[in-house]
Amino acid sequence: MVSYRTQRVLPYILVVLIVIIGVVALVSFARAIFFPSSGTPETVDVSREALLNTSIGHSVSMTVRGPIVADEEFHSFNITISPTSRTLTTYSGYLDRIVDRVRLGNNVAAYEQFVYALDRANLAKGTEPAGPKNDVRGICATGRLYEYDILEDNQSVKWLWTSTCRGSQGSLQASADQLGELFYNQIPDANDVIREIDL
Repeated sequence: MVSYRTQRVLPYILVVLIVIIGVVALVSFARAIFFPSSGTPETVDVSREALLNTSIGHSVSMTVRGPIVADEEFHSFNITISPTSRTLTTYSGYLDRIVDRVRLGNNVAAYEQFVYALDRANLAKGTEPAGPKNDVRGICATGRLYEYDILEDNQSVKWLWTSTCRGSQGSLQASADQLGELFYNQIPDANDVIREIDL
């Protein structure tokens, strides 16, 4: 008797299960077609967000060092831009003896235009190197090394580098010339100041 009842109820249970599965599949299909963006959330690029952030404490810097030569003849310079300041510092020797420093004010509107230009020039693109690739000591001994830093409260959010040497392209996936022009143009007569250290 129990077996007979089970045989009569079983087809109904199967039909209900098939209907439920069909409805779930139909709803999923409809959501995929009509709401395609409601799937996985987009990943946030923290370095790009930091680059475009114009609040106090954010800044961007470019450091350039020349060929690896005697201490007396070694030169480098750094340009750091923030929402409130623009600084160009030239150095002599490996211990970074300051040769000259230009300090200028800045404002949020100017900084915003600058960082958006850097973003369009792909500054934040590229993967920050790790391990031995993070060590630029001795890199491009006969040319120039370019380092770019996106900073928040003087802490690096992303650091990328490239060089003028063919075998040492680094982690930057952008044009060093284009980025350099953007940085140089933030400091009036920057090229004259840099030229004095014969880099």
